[in-house]
Amino acid sequence: MQGPRASQAHIKRDRTTLRKNPPRARESALFSPVDRLHHCPGIERASELFPRSTVPHLSWCCSGTVVPYTLSLMPRTLEGQITMEKTPSYFITKEAPRRLFSMSRHTKLIVVVRDPVTRAVSDYTQTLTKSPGLPSFQSLAFRNASSTIDTAWSAVRIGIYAKHLENWLRHFPLARFLFVSGERLVMDPAGEMGRVQDFLGLKRVVTDKHFYFNQTKGFPCLKKPEGSSRPRCLGKSKGRPHPRIPAEVLRRLRDFYRPFNRKFYQMTGQDFGWD
Repeated sequence: MQGPRASQAHIKRDRTTLRKNPPRARESALFSPVDRLHHCPGIERASELFPRSTVPHLSWCCSGTVVPYTLSLMPRTLEGQITMEKTPSYFITKEAPRRLFSMSRHTKLIVVVRDPVTRAVSDYTQTLTKSPGLPSFQSLAFRNASSTIDTAWSAVRIGIYAKHLENWLRHFPLARFLFVSGERLVMDPAGEMGRVQDFLGLKRVVTDKHFYFNQTKGFPCLKKPEGSSRPRCLGKSKGRPHPRIPAEVLRRLRDFYRPFNRKFYQMTGQDFGWD
């Protein structure tokens, strides 16, 4: 994505990476080590490219004003730097692929996914902490107390990854995507980070030596960087215990997601092992 060039700084914006994970897919666990350990000189961080407040007010289709406005939200980067931006809702937003393609068809796209059943429970858990009076998980997951899965509920709908990916593949080829396993990101953070760095054309700076496993949170943390007084772990909202969900409810959800998961495996060429 070409931006205006400065006479001496040679400002470029054609090496942009967009993180567009389904919400609750551990996006911070991936972004944090890349941002902290590659920040000088390779990575610059961007704000949300398509802020929700602008969506109702702007026409994104080939507008002469929208693309310059969107580019103005990106930080100015030097030759050889990569601008990274993450917003989980992009992956499930119908208009996002077209908008992004009109801005930069060469953008690289990183998608972090996890078991959709676990993701749905995690989504519910987060909402429950903010709204303690929320109905039970099973009453929201099934339509009108029936055996039919309610795909109108966002916690369920988001996990139909194949459907969302189809929308993106109408605009971007599969080669522009890297799919990161949320489960492997916890079990082998250095291995998944190696794949990310290779995909971005970065030197493998983030390795095993930068991580340790936090038994309390159940997630890997970054070891204390030089000049810092403490290690870097995910926030308080990460690693919360999930409410107890009846086994039959989880089984029915797994049955529901199975064909979508298998289609997603075929589309990406990766078996995430959720079945």
